[in-house]
Amino acid sequence: MKRALRTKLLIEVGRNEAIQFANEISTKYQVEEIQAPKLGLTMIKMRESAQQSLFYIGEVLVTETKVKIVESFGIGVVMEDDEGLSRALAIVDAAYKENLPETQNWQGEFEKLEQRYQQQLQQLKCSIERTKVNFETMKI
Repeated sequence: MKRALRTKLLIEVGRNEAIQFANEISTKYQVEEIQAPKLGLTMIKMRESAQQSLFYIGEVLVTETKVKIVESFGIGVVMEDDEGLSRALAIVDAAYKENLPETQNWQGEFEKLEQRYQQQLQQLKCSIERTKVNFETMKI
């Protein structure tokens, strides 16, 4: 599973699982905290649809953590003030980069998270469809 999808699943639907994975790694390996959870601001880029040019829509508050496990570095960045999730994401990231054996056992959990995420997306789409207006049936 790719890093971006793995991180997205943990942030969107797997907060508890991320913390559980991080605790599992922390008990077995030495986790060196390179940068403690720190608040910061980051600029958000968007693509303008007509001319396909990039522009900055604004800033967002983020929490960023950096850790090292054995020889691999991990980073965890989340929106808002969430030190626990940021630290957990950094540990999971470093564990995957270091290719620790525990990461192989997590594959089934990530498949379950992906199913939950797809269900959540489907529910959102259904709620949007319910409020959608059909202009063809409107009479003037």
